[in-house]
Amino acid sequence: MTTPQDHPTGVPPQGASPQPYPGTPPAGYIPPGYAMPAPVAPRGPQGLSIASLVLGLSSILFGFTFLVPIVGLILGIVGLRREPAGRGMAIAGVILSALVLLVWAAIVAVLIATGLLATTIALTSHAA
Repeated sequence: MTTPQDHPTGVPPQGASPQPYPGTPPAGYIPPGYAMPAPVAPRGPQGLSIASLVLGLSSILFGFTFLVPIVGLILGIVGLRREPAGRGMAIAGVILSALVLLVWAAIVAVLIATGLLATTIALTSHAA
């Protein structure tokens, strides 16, 4: 094999394969300390956990229907048991849905108590 220094012009003739730079490692060589990244295991399904989180967030606006937070709560509990990969989203969905459900239940309880109190006052004031 000839090198550019063997030629008077310093350029190898046509058709000669170029030589790698001195000290260049062969193709596919991985230097020590630079290991290939470990393959990542595929994550399990997270559909129930994602649905619980989305319903928990949307129940902030639509909690008055009571259906949205109840479904979010159920999906979150099922997601906690079936989908360990989506545990954080399922917990967030359960917490949000439960809080919204409790807030709306308290609002309804206060409205019912206020209505009962107003009815009692109205009945006692007309009776006297």
